[in-house]
Amino acid sequence: MKYISVSVVLQPYSAQNAEILTAWLSEAGFDSFVENEKGLEAYIPAHLYQPGALETLKTHIPAIKFDYTAQEIPEQNWNEVWEKNYFQPIIIGHECVVRSPFHESFPNIRYQIVIEPKMSFGTGHHETTSMVMEHILETDMTGKKVLDMGCGTGILGILASMRGAESVTGIDIDSWCTQNSLENCELNNIHNMEILQGDAQMLVHQKPFDIILANINRNILLEDLPAYCRVLKPGGSIILSGFYHNDLEAINKKAQDENLIIKKVKENNQWVAVSYAMK
Repeated sequence: MKYISVSVVLQPYSAQNAEILTAWLSEAGFDSFVENEKGLEAYIPAHLYQPGALETLKTHIPAIKFDYTAQEIPEQNWNEVWEKNYFQPIIIGHECVVRSPFHESFPNIRYQIVIEPKMSFGTGHHETTSMVMEHILETDMTGKKVLDMGCGTGILGILASMRGAESVTGIDIDSWCTQNSLENCELNNIHNMEILQGDAQMLVHQKPFDIILANINRNILLEDLPAYCRVLKPGGSIILSGFYHNDLEAINKKAQDENLIIKKVKENNQWVAVSYAMK
């Protein structure tokens, strides 16, 4: 799959405007972002890119001034781009390090996750991914059946497996992500994680899970939460992220409608990750 890289320069730059723009671009189909001192780099599958979308965006948010340039990134160049520019090891909760195959190991860190840095969301650097990983580190995974919806690189399911999950099912709509998840499972010697391509409709054929992880986005969570809850065991846990603090009220209302009780909320840079328990 080929991707389009859009370099956005904010005039002037502010972290708040970068966050607002990231949220809008996410709704437009962009799925990976890297902020810099001038703005951000945003990435979208080439077949989803609409050149006029950013011009339309300027009219929707006139208070935010920006210029942009776009270029196609050949698939074979993506690893090199990440290695040279973006992907550095990250330590989460003092217990887990996420690194690439070209980084040295961290022998004093309990969980070592190796991620092949391709165009799949989930290297631990985004606030939503790191916060869900913190939830996983704080949750007893021993002997649990875990579902990772929108698995991306497979990083969340891999950590759940390392934490003692009996089995993990990862589902993603993008074939690029499912292939990357399979590669990352092999890199980390994970043998109890099944990777499936599809959306929430795939859950019709699944047995109940003890724990569900879903780091996607607000709209998909609101639409698919009932499907998640139908395969969540009574007393089971569900961890949601991929949305802003301002969206938490809507997420909570939907969760209450599905008999979920809020357990813990994490917030970082206006992003939120929240855990619930099924009544």
